[in-house]
Amino acid sequence: KKQGCDALTIPHNSNLSGGYMFNSAAISGDEIPEIKLTAEAAARRARWEPLVEIVQHKGSSECDNRIGWTEDEFCGFEKLAYDTFGNKNTGRAQKNDGVIAQVSSMIGIEQRPVRLPDPNNYVRWALKEGLKQQQELGVNGFKFGITAATDTHIAAPGQTSEKGHPGHGGAGMGAREGVKGLPDELEFGPGGLTVLWAEENTRDALFAAMQRKEAYATSGTRPILRFFGGWDYSPSLCGDPDMIEKAYQQGVPMGGDLTTATAGQKPQFLVSAMQDIGTSASPGTPLQRVQIIKGWYEDGELKEEVLDVAGGDNGASVDLNTCQRKGDGHQQLCTVWQDNHFNPDAAAFYYVRALENPSCRWSQYTCLQAKVSCDDPNTITPGLEGCCSPDHQPTIQERAWSSPIWYTP
Repeated sequence: KKQGCDALTIPHNSNLSGGYMFNSAAISGDEIPEIKLTAEAAARRARWEPLVEIVQHKGSSECDNRIGWTEDEFCGFEKLAYDTFGNKNTGRAQKNDGVIAQVSSMIGIEQRPVRLPDPNNYVRWALKEGLKQQQELGVNGFKFGITAATDTHIAAPGQTSEKGHPGHGGAGMGAREGVKGLPDELEFGPGGLTVLWAEENTRDALFAAMQRKEAYATSGTRPILRFFGGWDYSPSLCGDPDMIEKAYQQGVPMGGDLTTATAGQKPQFLVSAMQDIGTSASPGTPLQRVQIIKGWYEDGELKEEVLDVAGGDNGASVDLNTCQRKGDGHQQLCTVWQDNHFNPDAAAFYYVRALENPSCRWSQYTCLQAKVSCDDPNTITPGLEGCCSPDHQPTIQERAWSSPIWYTP
């Protein structure tokens, strides 16, 4: 409350929070007690945590198709096999076991068996839970805009290219001169980027954009994503040269709130995505599809739906022997989508997920450069055993996530 002082915080790595991230701040021990959330506590969180991180070096935190989102195939993106970083490698032998055990002992963490995260480790769970809080408390403490980061330990923020990934150092491998083999552990990646829509590139404007949640995240590439919601958007808005100006005038951008609907109105959403152009040496990957994820609270039940609104399955693939991308895609996808199943009495959120065609993951680039052939043991030199591991994911489908737009009756 000091005059002229302001701040915000961004929760980080909820996928590795062991169920603590979206629980009460009153927790102080290993057990998670039943603590009744108050409107005051929810309002405090909403004030100081306007954003949440959805992807970074240590995996993605949107959702998880192993535990609660089995029908959403894209929830399998960049998943880790454990629910807390302190539990990494327990129950199986790996190079870092001794280091992890030593660090855990130093900071007082008792190692436990490896276990998958619970649904409440994930951002989509929190977004839905926030709708329930709104209904019960009158405040949504989980009204998060979406960001991403690298969590790099090598002083190279924004270095998110899959090709040539040097490893992020810290508790992982790599980022050291003379490292031979894979520069990082298989489950880790280069991390993501945060994009802000601001009036100008100044500290104050960027900070204001974060506070109003006019932000989106990418898994490391640089597509351009716009998302607006309103009640009177023209179906032909995508072809209008004044599209963005009219979208602001007639509605709200990502991170915003739709006003209460009048009788018979249904919300319309403008989604525009342009592919990462890339460079002459490393061209960007075309877009495959754009989806809207809707969550809502109706008749005491939290629900969600994933809808393809532009593009779709195009059969695109990757030649793993060359990392050459195969198949058609889109330089741009734009649509005005209307929610015909809208219930004006049900609180809801909507956010966009824009997916690129598949491309090679960092580990596959490294294995190809090292000329590893899993059919020839002589090519699998020390440090490159991961190239032929069943855990190796040779491809990745890069993506972007918008901040939600909320509707509150």
